[in-house]
Amino acid sequence: MTILAPLLRSSVQTWECDDMGHMNVQFYVAKANEGLDVLAHHLGFGPTQARTPGNGAGTAGAILLPREHHIRFHREQRPGAPLTLEGSVTGREGDTLKVYEELTNTASGVVAATINADVVLADAATRARLALPGVMDEAIDNMMTDVPPHGQARGLEMGPAVDAPALAQADDMGLVYTWQGVVKPAQCDMHGFMLQQHFMGLVSDSIPNLLSQTRGDDRSSDPNIGGAALEYRFVYRQWPRVGDILTLRSGLKHVGPKTYTWAHWMFDVETGKAVATAEAVAVTLDLVARRAIGIPDAMRAHLESKLVPGIGA
Repeated sequence: MTILAPLLRSSVQTWECDDMGHMNVQFYVAKANEGLDVLAHHLGFGPTQARTPGNGAGTAGAILLPREHHIRFHREQRPGAPLTLEGSVTGREGDTLKVYEELTNTASGVVAATINADVVLADAATRARLALPGVMDEAIDNMMTDVPPHGQARGLEMGPAVDAPALAQADDMGLVYTWQGVVKPAQCDMHGFMLQQHFMGLVSDSIPNLLSQTRGDDRSSDPNIGGAALEYRFVYRQWPRVGDILTLRSGLKHVGPKTYTWAHWMFDVETGKAVATAEAVAVTLDLVARRAIGIPDAMRAHLESKLVPGIGA
């Protein structure tokens, strides 16, 4: 049985939507992370507790921080849609919590997205991991629930994450150069760390360059055809800061009748180290009918020639 606690109630703003006309993937991450702050309150570790010096747990200024996300996008949400987010704990491995969150359309009750996260407690100012305080133990046990079938992974394999790649390795494998830029203050929290929604946002920003180099597409020339993500797995490996230069390399892992699976590797240009790896299942979207369309045979043959063996998140 799945029992979820109330976390957020909000709506889709126009500025949260992209050229597909629906809420962009990065804002699902933003809402999920905001929901974690509320979940901490339900676990007996609310904002007052976190801010109190000398609370005996060494956790003043601590936050719940996802180290991995799995997100399924069930129904697109368009401007003005009312949203409700609920969540709970589904497991514990030492000081790592398994957290499940479910975003629904408040009016219809239809599930918009499901989010599973591996979550740790961390010092907000340094990102150093902390032990879960004893004050949470009973509340964690009381909030344990099951992940419902529709919240499970569907198109992605959720095995162990790949070893952290290096930028040189990505280039040797022939991954496509899809994005590069500098981390801006507006993308960071008060301590100068890039917010997790922007990991997803940078990948989203890269997609037009990715498609232009792998399929020859230019979405700006065809307003009737777009794309949509169905499922994402994100593994966060480092925490970029203001002024860091990031670059993205992407490759095609799998091509199916309607879907294709991309892998995205994000690196710090200065160090060459991976800051995140991700996989995404995506479809081509008819923006008039608002439905997925199949991949033409000629396009599939072209995409299959771009497959990169051994790539993943």
